[in-house]
Amino acid sequence: MIDDLFEAANAAMAKAHAPYSKFPVGAAIRAEDGRVFAGANIENASYPEGWCAETSAIAHMVMAGAIRIAEVAVVAERMDFITPCGGCRQRLAEFSTGATKVHLYDRAGKRETVTMRELLPRAFDGSELK
Repeated sequence: MIDDLFEAANAAMAKAHAPYSKFPVGAAIRAEDGRVFAGANIENASYPEGWCAETSAIAHMVMAGAIRIAEVAVVAERMDFITPCGGCRQRLAEFSTGATKVHLYDRAGKRETVTMRELLPRAFDGSELK
């Protein structure tokens, strides 16, 4: 079942808009209901205004009505086993649990799997805002 996440992330990466960094990234999310949502990084000449592949995938998931992430896959063209950046770790944590699996792939499909808790220990979960 995980291979379909790699395929979705890899296909999304092929659509990345990365003319400045030349660093395409693709991500795919499996929602709790089993649907898969993918995204790619989309850069902007004003660097802070672009968005990451994980952010794009989360947006697709939310717009389709899903709110919980069951697992995530991330792949980059120029780096094996890329991890989500700090901002994306927080965004992913918003829609997942500490036990949610994050699959880090190389271009050939080999993977390493970590949990959200390992990527973002002591995550800010919003409970402090209540």
